[in-house]
Amino acid sequence: MPDTKINSNNNDFTKINDSINEFIQIIKNFDKMNIKEIEPTTKNINKYIFEGDISIVIDELVNLIFNKLNEGNDEIIIKQHVLNYINPGNNKKINSQEIDNWLLNNQNNSNSIYLFGYFNYHGIEIDLNRKKAIELYHKSAELGNYVAQIDLANIYIHGKGVEKNPDFAFKLSKKLAEKGIPNAINRLGYCYNNGVGTVIDKQKAFESYKKAADLGNSTGISNLGYCYKNGFGTQINIQKAFDLYQKAADLGNSYGINNLGWCYDGGVGTNVDRQKAFELYQKSANLGNYLGQYNIALIYEIGDLVEEDIDQAIYWYKKSAEQGYKHAQKKLDKLIK
Repeated sequence: MPDTKINSNNNDFTKINDSINEFIQIIKNFDKMNIKEIEPTTKNINKYIFEGDISIVIDELVNLIFNKLNEGNDEIIIKQHVLNYINPGNNKKINSQEIDNWLLNNQNNSNSIYLFGYFNYHGIEIDLNRKKAIELYHKSAELGNYVAQIDLANIYIHGKGVEKNPDFAFKLSKKLAEKGIPNAINRLGYCYNNGVGTVIDKQKAFESYKKAADLGNSTGISNLGYCYKNGFGTQINIQKAFDLYQKAADLGNSYGINNLGWCYDGGVGTNVDRQKAFELYQKSANLGNYLGQYNIALIYEIGDLVEEDIDQAIYWYKKSAEQGYKHAQKKLDKLIK
């Protein structure tokens, strides 16, 4: 679905001598380069390099991100997949001159623009620059790139590096959901559930979450469990909620892991096991989940299950608050007074 044309049978990859690490060096220095310094000359390109090689590498990376988003993977997990891919030990090898030429001459390629934005947004091999990243995402999105559009919807819902724009986020999510993209279908459910850019409609939220869950999106699975727990758009079914949280957690989803911890914490759909709850909250927190971070902070604050540790409580409340969770910010304000 991204702007991709991948030839997965390109046997000539093995003949290319320069590693993908050179690609990272180009990304690092791209802004500093003078166009005159990057004069394309085919005679300097290794005879085994083909014009499509760089495009293939970039398309594979963007496809990787797209697929992981649709699986419902957490941001931190997706970033790790990208880092693993660009590790110098990866067998994919490319030539730096080819990358120079490709980046210079393909600034209308939506995947290239998106990936450069992604590196800026997450500070991969270059300084984190979210303002620039969002500009690049917009440019890529305008060229029809689905991955850029998915990221923009998420960014404008939560105001990550930009002022929130719920109307834009809702319209973009709805447009992408209509194309059958699982991540967007789940995001649309979030909009209906929370009244983001639209009126609250728990029935539509339930339907969207169920559709996303049926497509294998782990966040959709966890959100569907949330609906069954609270009776949003359906009848309350605690056992079904627990089973869905377990399924999402088994898929590595941080929301599912946190919600499963909540079940064990309160004996919801299962026996009380507070030690297991603590371990699940910790795992969710480590994955960057703001609810898991809040819950683990609360345990450290009150000295429940572990020895009271206000420094740890402040650390995790701060992590949660940085993601915009107001309850964490209130707790943080009280502790640091």
